[in-house]
Amino acid sequence: MGDKRAIRIATIAALSLAVGGATLVAPAAAQSLTDRFKSLFGGKPDEPAQAAPPAGAPAAGGPSTEAGDLTCPPVAIRAGASTYAVAAAGKQAVGNDVRFQVTIGKTARECNLSGAEITARIGIQGRVIAGPAGAPASVDIPLRIAVVQGGVNEKVIATKAYRTSVEMTEDGSVPFSFVVDDLVYPVPQGAAGDNYVFYIGFDPQALGPETRAKAKKKK
Repeated sequence: MGDKRAIRIATIAALSLAVGGATLVAPAAAQSLTDRFKSLFGGKPDEPAQAAPPAGAPAAGGPSTEAGDLTCPPVAIRAGASTYAVAAAGKQAVGNDVRFQVTIGKTARECNLSGAEITARIGIQGRVIAGPAGAPASVDIPLRIAVVQGGVNEKVIATKAYRTSVEMTEDGSVPFSFVVDDLVYPVPQGAAGDNYVFYIGFDPQALGPETRAKAKKKK
């Protein structure tokens, strides 16, 4: 029992360091999730979660819409929303009081143009790690995805909250896969779309009972 507790403490510490310096790399055991993302996004390889591009920088590498002159914005993790940690009742989510921690590892996106609107499909891969305080049998994961026009005065174009859940296993480390296909926003005018970014992150308010997620989970 003591050995398992020590392993979980070490795991949480290592995970926090990984998130602070870079994105979490999915282990080989999550290869089936990688294959699923390739299938969903036309055989394209997964993209590591990335930082937002500088204001005014073009969205390099984004797949073009059918109009040929628009690009699909890059995906970036919102600062301060890259991890979601839950503590034991009445405690802070640090050290031995952490029940579980969720991180985002990889992302993918696809944009489809229809008239004056763009519909985005955004996929997120991540992992849930049980903490020293012990995770529940099922973990709810709150997420928010937003289309944002970057710049000096950042502007939110569209935003939606989602939730998904995973069943924990005895080893205390479970991958999750989440795909949304209902994020719709107006076609940007002129070159404004070059500053667009898909921001993703954890949002505990998304766990409200009124929120419904459209999730496709790998079991």
